[in-house]
This record gives sequence, C-alpha cells and structure tokens, in this order.
Amino acid sequence: MNLSDLNLTDVIAGTLILGGSALALTAAIGVVRFPDTLSRMHAATKPQVLGLLLVLSGAATRMQGNADIGMLILTGLFTVITAPVIAQRVGQLAYREQNLEDRLTVDEMRNERERDAAPDR
Repeated sequence: MNLSDLNLTDVIAGTLILGGSALALTAAIGVVRFPDTLSRMHAATKPQVLGLLLVLSGAATRMQGNADIGMLILTGLFTVITAPVIAQRVGQLAYREQNLEDRLTVDEMRNERERDAAPDR
C-alpha cells in the first residue's frame, strides 16, 4: 500500500481512532495518577467516553455501509447514557464515605448530610 492508495475516509477514520485512543490513554493515566476518588472519577468518565465515541466514529467511518454500524451506534448511546449515572453514584458514595470538606469549594450536599446525621426525635 502506498500513499496514493489512501483516500480521505481512511485519513479521517485513522485520525478519529488515534485521537480517541489518545484520550483513552489520558483517562487511564489520570485514574492511576490522581490522588482521590473524585479526581479519578472525573478522569475516568470525561475523556474515556469522548475517546470511545471518537474510536467508534472512526470505525463507523471506515466500515461505510456495513450493517454493524448500528451496533457501534448502540454502544456509543449506552456509554453516553450510563457513564454520567455511574459517575454521579460513585461521587455520592465517595462524598459520604470520605471527609472532603477541606477539598470542596462549594458543598451542595451539606444540608443533606447534616439532616442524615441528626438524631431522630
């Protein structure tokens, strides 16, 4: 294969796949390097989801007209739907289990935590 055999769709697909792979790599590095659960959760969801969507888009661009593109679309949709829900639940659990008052600039769950800690009358 020489340079003249490449067409525009191959270049676009390769760029999308490489960009998505780079984002997934940064997400993996962030999960390993960040110090606390909230930072790791952020690193695991934002770039990972975008990276996966870019890789799926690159694969769909390369497959052009194949019936399997529907499965790639479903995979992307399920990822976009489930990743924020999982991140929100992990964030709530980390907030309840760890002492994070000194790390948060705005504590929107303080009233809920104080209400849960108050003895019932």
